[in-house]
Amino acid sequence: MHQPIPGSVDAVAALRARGHRVLFVTNNSSATVADQEEKLALIGIPAHGDVCTSAQAAGSLLRPGERVLVAGGPGVCEAVEAVGAVVVARSDDGRQNSGGEEIDLDIETVIVGYHDTFDYWSMSRAATAVRHGARLIGTNDDATYPTPTGPIPGGGAILAAIATASGVQPRIAGKPYRPMGDYVREVLGMKDLSTLWMVGDRDSTDGAFARSINARYALVLSGVSTGPAIGESPPDVVCADLAAFVRYLQ
Repeated sequence: MHQPIPGSVDAVAALRARGHRVLFVTNNSSATVADQEEKLALIGIPAHGDVCTSAQAAGSLLRPGERVLVAGGPGVCEAVEAVGAVVVARSDDGRQNSGGEEIDLDIETVIVGYHDTFDYWSMSRAATAVRHGARLIGTNDDATYPTPTGPIPGGGAILAAIATASGVQPRIAGKPYRPMGDYVREVLGMKDLSTLWMVGDRDSTDGAFARSINARYALVLSGVSTGPAIGESPPDVVCADLAAFVRYLQ
């Protein structure tokens, strides 16, 4: 079971008690929205309708009926189907251990996210579809994915392999890129996000995302960062953790 950062559950409750809407904007594209909501609920944070994923941001770039090859997890398949596009196949369907990989000429878009079944043949299938004209979308370009035992290769590492093999630069949907900002605007029903706070632990994604949507940025030191990154625009405030940020707002 995931363990919350001390004070974070009460901090979210305090923000909501003051009338603030709290969204959980994540580059995790592998899990379904329901699974991510359930994990939050298990630590005491109800989050139904408040989770925004990079898979959903990627899905927002599709049109109904678009034929998609998914090189990602269940969350990507869910997001594709939610907008009326069609999951033609997953790149790891029917993996082979020798040559003769089929060519998907009917694929219009390849969407790439983290999945632990990625291998040479799924890379070959995805890259072949892109070389035959499919556009390439990445849910995110995060090089690593955090785990309790340390970082592992993330969706961005998988995307880099497919982009290299296909010779095509992908469009990125998740933080800090525009599609995620547009998706958050859609969820909130707001065009101007300048009154919002983005709270995160990484300047290169959370801070850059805040700047891209013209929101204020609070850097918390309870995650990967020990302080503001050199060369990045400084955060509006630096706090030890989410609970300290809530106290700052008082």
